[in-house]
Amino acid sequence: MRTIGKAVRTAVCGTALMLMALPGISAAAEQGGTQHGDHGGMKMEGHGGKAGGHDMGKGEKIFTGKVGPWTGEARLVDMKAQMEQSGVSAKTAAKFAGKRHLMLFLTDPATGKPAAGVAGKVVVTGPDKASSSKVILVVMGEHIGADVGLPTPGKYTFKSEIESAGKKGSATFFYTLK
Repeated sequence: MRTIGKAVRTAVCGTALMLMALPGISAAAEQGGTQHGDHGGMKMEGHGGKAGGHDMGKGEKIFTGKVGPWTGEARLVDMKAQMEQSGVSAKTAAKFAGKRHLMLFLTDPATGKPAAGVAGKVVVTGPDKASSSKVILVVMGEHIGADVGLPTPGKYTFKSEIESAGKKGSATFFYTLK
């Protein structure tokens, strides 16, 4: 049990450090945080605000729908591409190859406000169906998220289980890595 806690702590700290290194994230936090759709200070010239058909500031939308009592939206950020966009060296960006940051935004459909006190986990199954990993979703501002490895092209399955204030929900969604 001690190893799992240390691994989660390490992942959370690593993700926090990586996010603070991105241009605009620290500045956006000082200004009260980013709003849904903001680009967090990233330069988007030449892309019309988009790259590859998705918003690089918030990643590629891979799911929209019900997650139990909440309305949910899942997004994946290609961490290597994000690092390259932020201007880090190619050597540093290469360390993030195959890594994605999964973000799950949950809102109360009655109020439209982000769900509070949310906790959850996601089981990611790879294209070979034999390999899977379970990640704990950590609260990160207006979303819960975790870094996930998508090492090979193919179809990945994400099975989420979420809890908040005695309520539970789940959703299954897919992503095809080309």
